[in-house]
Amino acid sequence: MDNQKALTSMRTSVSRVGILALTTVLASVLVACGQSEAIDNGGTALGGEGATSYPLVLENCGEQVTVDEAPQRVVSLDQGSTEILLSLGLADRVVGTASWTDPIRDNLADANASVPRLADNAPTFEVVLGSDPDFVTASFGRHFKQGGVAERARFAETGMETYLSPTDCDNGVSINGGGKRTNPLTMDALYQEIRELAAVFDVSRRGEELIDELQDREAAALASIGSADVSMAFWFADTRSPYMAGGLGSANLLVTQVGAENSFADINDDWAAVGWESVVERNPDVLVLGDLLRNRFPGDLLAEKTAFLESDPLTKNLDAVRNGHYIALHGAEMNPSIRTVDGLEKLAAGLRELKVTS
Repeated sequence: MDNQKALTSMRTSVSRVGILALTTVLASVLVACGQSEAIDNGGTALGGEGATSYPLVLENCGEQVTVDEAPQRVVSLDQGSTEILLSLGLADRVVGTASWTDPIRDNLADANASVPRLADNAPTFEVVLGSDPDFVTASFGRHFKQGGVAERARFAETGMETYLSPTDCDNGVSINGGGKRTNPLTMDALYQEIRELAAVFDVSRRGEELIDELQDREAAALASIGSADVSMAFWFADTRSPYMAGGLGSANLLVTQVGAENSFADINDDWAAVGWESVVERNPDVLVLGDLLRNRFPGDLLAEKTAFLESDPLTKNLDAVRNGHYIALHGAEMNPSIRTVDGLEKLAAGLRELKVTS
């Protein structure tokens, strides 16, 4: 009886080994055949870790980007781009960052601590080269034009591929690089950026997890307020000629998501310098004020904005000022990035607090 039990046990062990081996072979075949990969709208393979097929070719704002292998040393020229890379768990690949309006998002602070800050604003081309990157990303095309850090062709001459956020692109042209937005920005452009950067670095599963998290937070914020039947104006910066959000950019996206009216929706620009007479004429119910902790220009900080509004002869009689109907957002939350969802959550909370939602 003991001999028979031993024989049965041996047979069972052999069978398990065979099944495991067969499973491993089948998994390898499926990956090789691309069965584990998702395909984006452009036909690019965007699967989980280990699924990116190199060379990876992306059409990126009028440029063709070819990535032969996952970059090891990336410089990110903007806060928004940096926070996406850090959210994808790529801190060890980021050898430089620049152009910040606010402190790092709290959950990314530890990861960001090891990332060199090349400049608070735009670095020089030479400073970027000094970091010896093999890939350069940016949220805004102003870095990739003449008079910026360097044109993309100049980076290419040194063997570096560049990537520009789709949130800054319309009809193959960069908005901040001298183009004009003709279509309203949507969250799809942000999610495209996350998917593409995740594919570039072969961490697509992390990209999909990040997108799922952001979409869940969006849905929860909107479900908390219903709709806001009010007019709103978003003031980013500058007390002399205030930069107010027009009807096509990221701030307008926030307005439309909560069902409110953008007082400057008729301006076909992300941000436009207007006169205070125009703000008084439109008299928004709520003022969304940028609290730019970079504090480089007059009116960057929230306290400076409210002090101006409540003392200026023109603005102190605005309904929003008299009623104290202010909502504060960081500059990064007004720009198109993962922080847009933070802005949506704060906007929803502010509208609930002001009791102007249905």
